[in-house]
Amino acid sequence: MTAQPHRDDERIRIREAMDRLLAEKPTNSDGSLTVKALAAEAGVHRMALMKRHADLKNHFYERVRNETSQVPESERELRKTVTQLRKTIKNQNAEIEELRQQVTRLSLASAVLIQAKEAPPQSLHEASNVSPLRPRRR
Repeated sequence: MTAQPHRDDERIRIREAMDRLLAEKPTNSDGSLTVKALAAEAGVHRMALMKRHADLKNHFYERVRNETSQVPESERELRKTVTQLRKTIKNQNAEIEELRQQVTRLSLASAVLIQAKEAPPQSLHEASNVSPLRPRRR
């Protein structure tokens, strides 16, 4: 039953830490607007903040966004990752298209080779639509 007062005390310390960080008056952290700094400022373990007090963590990020017009570090990292993934997808799509074209070219080349192998050999002089460039020497 002692867990509830402990959690209430943690929640109070987290809210006070939020206020100090947003007022740029940190006492126990580097003052950055991150969950790590919030946990240090409040004197709670970061995982406790992430698990037991996720609502306060989300509230902190909302306040950071609204009161400072800054994007939280986690969101910046996610945006960076999304940008990298989009670039990767674009490159992979271009590679897939190139490979598709190569498959088409190779299929055509294979068909030509198969047809040439199966067709009876034909002399250039025997073909009716071929004219030699030089007269035949006899």
